[in-house]
Amino acid sequence: MTQIGTSSHPLRIAIIGSGPSGFYAADRLEKEAGLVVEIDMFDRLPTPFGLVRGGVAPDHAKIKSVTKVYDKIAADQRFHFYGNVQFGRDLTLDDLRAHYHAIIYAVGAQTDRRMGIPGEDLPGSHAATEFVGWYNGHPDYRNLQFDLSQERVAVIGNGNVAMDVARILAKTPEELTQTDIADHALDALRHSKVREIYILGRRGPVQAAFTNPEIKELGELDDADVRVDAQDMILDTASAAALASADRDTQRNIEVLNEYVGRAPSGKTRTVHVRFCVAPVALHGEGCVEAITLVRNTLIAGDNGSIRAQATDQQETIPVGLVFRSIGYKGVALSGVPFDEKRGVIPNAAGRVVDETGAAQTGQYVVGWIKRGPSGVIGTNKPDSIETVEKLLEDWRADALNPTSATQTIPDLLQARGVEYVTYTDWQTIDALELARGAEQGKTRVKFTSVAEMLVALHEVKMGEGEAGD
Repeated sequence: MTQIGTSSHPLRIAIIGSGPSGFYAADRLEKEAGLVVEIDMFDRLPTPFGLVRGGVAPDHAKIKSVTKVYDKIAADQRFHFYGNVQFGRDLTLDDLRAHYHAIIYAVGAQTDRRMGIPGEDLPGSHAATEFVGWYNGHPDYRNLQFDLSQERVAVIGNGNVAMDVARILAKTPEELTQTDIADHALDALRHSKVREIYILGRRGPVQAAFTNPEIKELGELDDADVRVDAQDMILDTASAAALASADRDTQRNIEVLNEYVGRAPSGKTRTVHVRFCVAPVALHGEGCVEAITLVRNTLIAGDNGSIRAQATDQQETIPVGLVFRSIGYKGVALSGVPFDEKRGVIPNAAGRVVDETGAAQTGQYVVGWIKRGPSGVIGTNKPDSIETVEKLLEDWRADALNPTSATQTIPDLLQARGVEYVTYTDWQTIDALELARGAEQGKTRVKFTSVAEMLVALHEVKMGEGEAGD
């Protein structure tokens, strides 16, 4: 057995990113019997949890409760969190190689995929990720503005993010008041003029990516009706065959959609139109989005069992003043780390980072969406992370990790560079402050929406504690 991983020479791991995949990787490392390990997790924000905090819709509090699991992982004395530390700015790859035997990249997929159509850059055309970040109070998006004076909105895509965007637009302020939606977003939504929301999927209902809860919630809104065209629910031969052998979730989706077909309008002030087999080909407008042109698709069965959309010559134009594209996330390259531009991921073999030749990069690993692409739900990241950590442990046992050479500790290095890093205890202070702010308003929490606000609030608490101890 190698000396690394013993009390005299602990296995030192850096995890870049603090979303679910990063925490599940830490959990697996902590559970390895007989391994003495030290885990340092870094995030560019002072707050952990990635998309659980910044991406999960504010009205889905139950999903966010998974952070209690992450709190237990972080409570291990071998775990240390360094928030407000950005890879490539505050710490380089060379720094990490000097300090750690292995690096795990858990940075997710940070940007959106584009539609690549005329008019996509007109004002009023946005990535869904921007809107999601805005209403969740993410510091990167807090200052964005969306023209909610428009009556008609198109949401391109039919995954869960698209459904979240449509649902938030369709909900009344009263339905959102007690959630942790950002105050600035709730204020803007109070004055929203949106009345018609079109959710547009390029393939059919059997291929839709949304989950049962997401499609069911649309039918439970206080002031929005759901419309599904009966014509869209007539399945082609390939889709009908796929449905016959599909899982229960897909079959239930079809049942719910067919229920919506039979619903009569109830007189609510807003309408959510769920449409299938249509794709945008252009956005139009003089100085801003005023309309979207859609092409009707037909579905074609492939030799491998796949079903793809093929454009027909049928087109229609719908007047809309706001468009959100939600057709997938894409990863961003990290300085010095191999990157697959086409797929938007870090190339890897079962979690081991590889270069363009397929050669493994010693001591470098990847988990989550930046490993496999943006697919699955929060829980999907657990087996994904375990697979990667198993490869890391194989390399540890084979004595095939990075040698470390640093003489300066990470806290000393960050302090020397003037980095005001945030510990997990500091984050718990921020968390408590947000919860207290929420309690004052009858809400789940009121988030700090800028890094500066967080650091100032944290500093004030520490100063108060110092004065109390004098």
